Amino acid sequence: MKDKAGAIAVFGTASDVGKSVVATALCRIFRNAGVDVAPYKAQNMSNNSGVTPDGFEIGRAQIAQAEAARVVPTADMNPVLLKPNSDTGAQVVLQGKVCSTESAKGYFRDTSLWAATARESLVRLMHRHELVVIEGAGSCAEMNLYQRDFVNFRTARESGASVLLVADIDRGGVFAQVVGTLAVIPPEDRALVKGVIVNRFRGDIDLFRDGVSMLEEMAGVPVLGVIPYFRGFSIDAEDAVPLASMVDPQAEPETGKTGVAAVYFPHISNFTDLSPLEQDPGVAVHYLHYPRSLDNYRMLVLPGSKNVRGDLAWLRSLGWEERIREFRERGGVVVGVCGGYQMLGRSIADPFGMEGEPGASPGLGLLDVDTVLEQEKCLCNATGVLEDAGVTGHGYEIHMGRTSLSGACRPFIRVLMRNGETTCDGDGARSGDGKVIGTYFHGIFDEPRVREWFLSLADPGYRPARHACSMEESYDRLAEHFTRHLDLEKLFAMIGRVQA
Repeated sequence: MKDKAGAIAVFGTASDVGKSVVATALCRIFRNAGVDVAPYKAQNMSNNSGVTPDGFEIGRAQIAQAEAARVVPTADMNPVLLKPNSDTGAQVVLQGKVCSTESAKGYFRDTSLWAATARESLVRLMHRHELVVIEGAGSCAEMNLYQRDFVNFRTARESGASVLLVADIDRGGVFAQVVGTLAVIPPEDRALVKGVIVNRFRGDIDLFRDGVSMLEEMAGVPVLGVIPYFRGFSIDAEDAVPLASMVDPQAEPETGKTGVAAVYFPHISNFTDLSPLEQDPGVAVHYLHYPRSLDNYRMLVLPGSKNVRGDLAWLRSLGWEERIREFRERGGVVVGVCGGYQMLGRSIADPFGMEGEPGASPGLGLLDVDTVLEQEKCLCNATGVLEDAGVTGHGYEIHMGRTSLSGACRPFIRVLMRNGETTCDGDGARSGDGKVIGTYFHGIFDEPRVREWFLSLADPGYRPARHACSMEESYDRLAEHFTRHLDLEKLFAMIGRVQA
């Protein structure tokens, strides 16, 4: 690999230790210092994906990191994306386009193709940018997978990256996390680790000063920072509903708040569609696995799914269908996004077996629409006007379904533009009384006026709150927080730069 660019790698002692957030913070810190930086993750396993401006699919985390770095997201930033559609299988998206569907055994039998594609993308990024911030996957010390793992230390070796090891002190065992990881990896890879970041610290940081000294002595590498737990920003989670979200809470929505229930499917995807609602102090969002009384909720959301017919069967098996119908009959607002939209219709056909066994399933019948899953995936960024509200919404589409309307249904959005090209067609559907809405627009709640329209439709007593900072402000807050607690002098020295 040419020495045209530098690289720094953010690896974890385990999954969900905060690698994505650390990488995002570094992208903004380096960008603010005048460094031309870009993010990279060789392989991402996530159903939370997005669409690049040129129409390719990558993980949402890399899109957020590109935004933090103030560069345009590209497929090279996440060349291999695995989208699980069963407990043992996933759709493989290669450099932004669907490549195949593989079982876990089939995927790992020979990773040479995936590794070569990932390296090709890394080389391009390193030739286009001064610095690449590499995010690892899971634990970087899964020894049974080590020889087949091209996401962590193989990428670090190929790029010549300095490795930062991130540990989560909030989950406990931080000494074992760090020292254990360094103990089991080969010496040549251990030598690449140049520092440790202790993430998600709660309490008085002075009480951990001796812990820092002990950790440095035991690990043999410096602790570059102890990062306090911080809620002053909001960034899309990489995969799985964040632990901070309310999942099957015992309590009902708080009095005075607009209650929003979201069905938590086994194969839920693009759950970050609901993030803007979670950030509204006047809204209580509850993710529900199990059916319960919806009397105290005003809106019910069926989010995206990577296995629509399978999740629809799961929904029925638990008794959700009856609850949904009761909620609808009481006048509640039901919203389906992407796969959830398809479930609201009369039928879903999968003749090619794109998400499982070929076949067809009856839908919930709350919208007069029918869906057929096709072999070609629709990937686009789109803009349109909500027909009844007269407000402009933006979103991105990632779906293999083609949905046709009939009966009293009418399009929900008049689409004006897709992938930068002018168009004039419709998206989604809305019932005759306007209380059941379906759309393919992921990110539909991001626009404040659109979000307020939905919430006011569900709850006439809802009052908009000027609460949320923009994503740009979120990235700056994140960078400021990390800047206060990182040893930036050592960090910049790793990339051959003097701290600005």
